[in-house]
Amino acid sequence: MSDEWVLSSPLITHHSELIIPEAFVPAKNQDLHGNVPDTASVALLLIDVINDLDFDGGERLLESALPMARRIADLKRRAKRAGIPAVYVNDNYGRWQSDFTRLVEHVRGDGTRGKPIADLLLPEEDDYFVLKPKHSGFYSTTLDTLLDYLGARTLILTGMAGNICVLFTANDAYMRDFHLVVPADCVASPDPTDNEYALRQMRTWLKADITPSTELDFAALLGRAGGRSTARAPARSAARRNGTDGRRAATATPRRAGKRR
Repeated sequence: MSDEWVLSSPLITHHSELIIPEAFVPAKNQDLHGNVPDTASVALLLIDVINDLDFDGGERLLESALPMARRIADLKRRAKRAGIPAVYVNDNYGRWQSDFTRLVEHVRGDGTRGKPIADLLLPEEDDYFVLKPKHSGFYSTTLDTLLDYLGARTLILTGMAGNICVLFTANDAYMRDFHLVVPADCVASPDPTDNEYALRQMRTWLKADITPSTELDFAALLGRAGGRSTARAPARSAARRNGTDGRRAATATPRRAGKRR
């Protein structure tokens, strides 16, 4: 495990705000001091994939999560080739002093049940990270800020559990007027019946596209979302000044223009 993976930003509580249809463009600090150097109308979210699965039902979840992880790994490779950035949205497991580095080290280094999944989906240098304290990736986190600076309007949601954290994140994303894609083969729940029900709910009520990952057309997604994608290598000099050494995370929650309170 590299000691370079550092999450410098704390969990920040802020008002949820209604995003207007046009993509937000900050008036200044357009790359959030070097921490968000990309512009991408589509973003890939990996929800709770760094997970020790140390809970009741974790062994059962592993059965469906392993094939899910293989599909997400392939989806992530294809997405990044298309210029779509990956954002790890991960639970902090109630450890308010923890960071993403320690979570990865724990899951991979302590022989946990979730190690095979973390090995398949090991974060890369140009990935983004957001720690969450509750079920939704938006609740009391910097995810809103990160997506604003990216200019994302379409979110591809993957991860586990499909009937809890993926569903809660999808609900909050829908209320913020994001277009949702939830590939049916890239989410997993302890009970497959619950997973199928959650997918139906997201398709019916949140207007999510649940097309399997192997059939997703990234060119079409980018076209519908505005076609903006300029993902590139991290801005190393600025990131190092902020203590992240190229690992990307929002470091503040600025006042955001173009929003209604």
